[in-house]
Amino acid sequence: MEADVAEQPLVLGIETSCDETGIGIVSGHDLLADAVASSVDEHARFGGVVPEVASRAHLEAMVPTIERACQTAGISLRDVDALAVTSGPGLAGALLVGVAAAKALALSLDKPLYGVNHLAAHVAVDQLEHGALPEPCLAMLVSGGHSSLLRVDDVTGVIDPMGATIDDAAGEAFDKVARLLGLPFPGGPHIDKEARSGSSVAIDFPRGLSSRRDLERHRFDFSFSGLKTAVARWVQARNDAGESVPVPDVAASFQEAVCDVLTRKAIDAAVTAGIEDILIGGGVAANSRLRVLAEERAAVHGIRVRVPRPGLCTDNGAMVAALGAEMVARGRAPSALDLPADSGLPVTDVLV
Repeated sequence: MEADVAEQPLVLGIETSCDETGIGIVSGHDLLADAVASSVDEHARFGGVVPEVASRAHLEAMVPTIERACQTAGISLRDVDALAVTSGPGLAGALLVGVAAAKALALSLDKPLYGVNHLAAHVAVDQLEHGALPEPCLAMLVSGGHSSLLRVDDVTGVIDPMGATIDDAAGEAFDKVARLLGLPFPGGPHIDKEARSGSSVAIDFPRGLSSRRDLERHRFDFSFSGLKTAVARWVQARNDAGESVPVPDVAASFQEAVCDVLTRKAIDAAVTAGIEDILIGGGVAANSRLRVLAEERAAVHGIRVRVPRPGLCTDNGAMVAALGAEMVARGRAPSALDLPADSGLPVTDVLV
């Protein structure tokens, strides 16, 4: 039986790896506040995130977002038992803002600080919705910066990569294809919306790393650059012929190609490893087709699928706080106050 909320560690999490300033407050597995300030509108005209713009936005948003989270949770900063911050991977300048803020708070409040891995936090956040993670589980993390298959034996320390993208991340491909189709940034939600009125079999776009030869060397790896190029050539051919581009059909066919590869490889990895639970996280996990296809294919093999609600799939402070709370609950030693902001932090380094 779980302890009362009052007995659970109260943790404040700070997330600044990309363009969202996220502050989350959790008590054990209970979410008390999830405040996010996004600078996405400032990046939209560039068609992607500009690191310098993101860093400046984090500086401006940090204090107001912390205050908003504390107000929502009904606590003061002195009430927290520990602080957690994304130490990496991510944009170097953006990470520095969050890490510096976390260090200042930890020092001034005399509270322990946990520098955690962004990818592991995407796994841990599911505990806020579905309770304790089954271990082992297979995590499929798909976002604008990452597309990974991870075996998770202990979310606070034992995470082993099984596969990853060898070029573009899935979310990056969504953004680039959306731009080709004249859709706004970020592209994922807009392609998902357009795809609902299109045909997923209208255009036979390629499935990367799915041939027999590719599977021998990259069985659980992904590649989306070829798919992106195929869409660009198809659209260009229509334009050159003076024909209109059926945006819903292109969106649906592209989306199907991405989701087909992601789910096939995730199920294959889980079956091969004898794992009965798959967790899908990251911004692309909010895609409606990915969720449906994963559940359909997993059911055939008796595999359970856990997907957090869309608001917890994208970058947020709640996921960092959730992992921090798990660190406290499992008695992990906190980080030193000289912990770095590491843009290339490997997923195997869960606690810095």
